[in-house]
Amino acid sequence: MSALTLTPRALYEEVAELLRQRIFNRELVPGAWIDELKLAEEYGISRTPLREALKVLATEGLVTMKVRRGAYVTEVSERDLADVYHLLSLLESDAAGVVATCATDAQLQELQSLHAELEAAVNDSELFFAINERFHMRLLEIADNRWRDQMVADLRKVMKLNRHNSLLKSGRVAESLQEHAAVMAALLARNASGAVQGMQAHFKSGLEAAI
Repeated sequence: MSALTLTPRALYEEVAELLRQRIFNRELVPGAWIDELKLAEEYGISRTPLREALKVLATEGLVTMKVRRGAYVTEVSERDLADVYHLLSLLESDAAGVVATCATDAQLQELQSLHAELEAAVNDSELFFAINERFHMRLLEIADNRWRDQMVADLRKVMKLNRHNSLLKSGRVAESLQEHAAVMAALLARNASGAVQGMQAHFKSGLEAAI
């Protein structure tokens, strides 16, 4: 890879994003040691911005720093997953209730369009995963609570360490689509309690598939 060029964003942030995507794409798998020297040479940078990038990923939970041993891609335990899914269920079900009550008709139509894209992607797990995330993030944007958005964004980064595995389980994509359909129906009916319950059921099933 050619040397990175500095953009208005700090170099360490660019490096953090490159490493983040490598982790999400399983080029760096959970438990893997991160070879700082090799990566610095590959990116054509010094180890200083690389180490700053690793600190960023450590605060996000994607990287674990071990004394005198270096940085490793975080391994997520069943307890970790249960805790993450529990919090996501609380935060995103609350957002769903807000959207059912407060969203404009145009915003609900946006979500309906994303749901239609999700239905069309049912035979492509990678595309399904990407659209699924867009749906959830758009719902959060509509609910409009930046503190909740930040918490969910951080939690979802940890969830992604295992998320692909859960979607690849037999039948999970179809189940997830049905759960989304139930949430979408409640949103369109402006049924706040139904939207909350539907989102909670969605995360409950997601956790069962993940562990």
